[in-house]
Amino acid sequence: MMMMNKTSPSFRLPRAWVPYLLLSPFLSLFAVFGLFPLLFSLWMAFQSWEPTAGLEAMRFTGLENFIFVLGDAWFWKALGNTLWLAVFSGLPQHLVALPLAVFINRAFGRHGHSVAAAYFLPYITSTVAIAMMFTSLLSTDYGLINAMLKWAFGMEAINWLWQPQTLKPAVSMVVFWRYVGFNLVLYLAALQTIPRELYQAAKLDGAGSWSCFRYITLPALKPMMLFGITLSIIGGMQLFEEPFILTNGRGGPDQAAMTVAIYVYRLAFDFSDFGAANAISWLLFALLATMTWLTNKAFKDRKP
Repeated sequence: MMMMNKTSPSFRLPRAWVPYLLLSPFLSLFAVFGLFPLLFSLWMAFQSWEPTAGLEAMRFTGLENFIFVLGDAWFWKALGNTLWLAVFSGLPQHLVALPLAVFINRAFGRHGHSVAAAYFLPYITSTVAIAMMFTSLLSTDYGLINAMLKWAFGMEAINWLWQPQTLKPAVSMVVFWRYVGFNLVLYLAALQTIPRELYQAAKLDGAGSWSCFRYITLPALKPMMLFGITLSIIGGMQLFEEPFILTNGRGGPDQAAMTVAIYVYRLAFDFSDFGAANAISWLLFALLATMTWLTNKAFKDRKP
């Protein structure tokens, strides 16, 4: 008697579903920790909410949070501080990093990355450690910076962190020192992709160092300059850690170093106004999007 082997039908996943199945862990995590907080933040911008009362205490207020923020003097002061710090800490980064990268590339060639690593070190150092170090350096009575100024120029000790007129320059100096190495590495990487033959051909035609820099180096660095400046704009407008630690989270005397990010933090966790804090976050997003668009437009090649 012959026995027939019966096999149960097996489930086969359609081939078109395989990529989505493989991406599902990332998409799930992104939906929970990325997309949901983003959408919840947008929803909160139109709500009035006391966190201690629970989610059921939310009350829809329409555009009231945005109207309040746009009429809030502290918001405009924080925005002015942020723009000041972004310009005076961001612009010097590129004005120093670009020529320094050109020098390192010419002096050390392919081994320039070993030199650039020393400049890159502050970028990967803990922000808390950097802020504590500069708090000590900028100390009124025992700070090394005041001691050097007195030795070199006979200047009296400056109270860097407790005067409105000196606090912003001090914060800008810390931010500049931390991020100039990052931009240096970007420019150095871009410089090493420029073919040496271009410089050799230009020198055979009688071009000098300035002409080579103007007509070869700068055009070749344009995409990296756009990338670096865009990152500086985004980082500068979101500046939080350095001024927060240097001013103990309060913005310093006369709120001279209170950035928009610090004000958002204080609105949410000091004043429990999560609606206004989220409204500011979305206004900052709109401002960053506009500034990024203008930066891209400024770097766009113009047709003759």
